[in-house]
Amino acid sequence: MTYMIHGATGAQGAPVVAALTAAGLPVTALTRNAGTVVDGARVLAVDYSSTADLTDAYRGAEGVFVHLPVTPEEDRLVFARNIVAALREARPARVVFSTSGGLISTDSDNSRDQSEESAVSVLAAGLADSGISHAVIEPRFYLENLLLPNVIAGVREEGVLRYSLPSGFRASWASHLDIADAATVLFARADVTGVVSVGQYPAISGEDLAEAFSTRLGRTVTYEATDPHAFFAPLAPMLGEQATAAIADMYRAVSTQPDHSITAERSAQKLLGVTPRTANEWLAGIDL
Repeated sequence: MTYMIHGATGAQGAPVVAALTAAGLPVTALTRNAGTVVDGARVLAVDYSSTADLTDAYRGAEGVFVHLPVTPEEDRLVFARNIVAALREARPARVVFSTSGGLISTDSDNSRDQSEESAVSVLAAGLADSGISHAVIEPRFYLENLLLPNVIAGVREEGVLRYSLPSGFRASWASHLDIADAATVLFARADVTGVVSVGQYPAISGEDLAEAFSTRLGRTVTYEATDPHAFFAPLAPMLGEQATAAIADMYRAVSTQPDHSITAERSAQKLLGVTPRTANEWLAGIDL
């Protein structure tokens, strides 16, 4: 029995691999390249576009960690449906799905916050109907986004943290490491089901993040809000125009809300006893 980790060499999957192997658990790294080497794990080449390959990978697994890649939504919908079909056929013991920032439900009434046809909601609904033991990790924003070249350069060279959220806007930020911590506990805690929100609570603002950078660097860093489409435009060559525009549109929509905070009731702090890193704690481990 092993734990299957999607995107095992990427920003989200690699910390999960590291956390599980550190706990002494057997891990299989699911990647698109069979020649990849992953410390502490065997490697299996699996493509989201093949339901048969996914089914073979999931069959007999103790756990599966799933998240969807950043690609055009039409591709993500295909991947989500393939994953659901494979999970229903293979019946692994436990599935942990990270929405990577997408929202499955509002915290107040557990109703859908996205279109019924979004890939994230399709995958979550498929899990809910599958009868398989599962949990959904629902983060808001990743602290690692602050290391994007167009962000960190401003911090280093100008003492300005630029990001595509309004000044004073509060959000529940989390690190990929926090997601890995929550996933590790969720694999061991089959009694915890449904949505688990991972992020700082109370939520923090861009100014709070700038203050954390100031502390880490020993000099003043200020916060500056930027337009989402201008901010994410440099990522288009890597992510594609459609995916980049979708991310920018999401940020613009989020910015119209009062905040982007988790609530205590569905938090990892309450449900799992796992407290996410503060911005200062996260930055302490980053080489700036």
